[in-house]
Amino acid sequence: MPTILRIKGYRFYFYSHEPNEPPHIHVDKDSRSLKAWLEPVSLARNIGFRPHEINGILKLIEENRTALLEAWHEYFS
Repeated sequence: MPTILRIKGYRFYFYSHEPNEPPHIHVDKDSRSLKAWLEPVSLARNIGFRPHEINGILKLIEENRTALLEAWHEYFS
């Protein structure tokens, strides 16, 4: 489970056993978790985050999308 970024208490990572899915990122904070697609940035699933927090996380993903995609492609290629 490589961690790619840590921002504002959020941990951005992906699982090493998901190479057959489109590029995506998992985000955890405390006991909450979400999965977001990277192309285009959109919510795939959410466990526990409130709507305003989801929007903030998606904005962080958008702002760091290039680095996240580079990490994804580097790891899975």
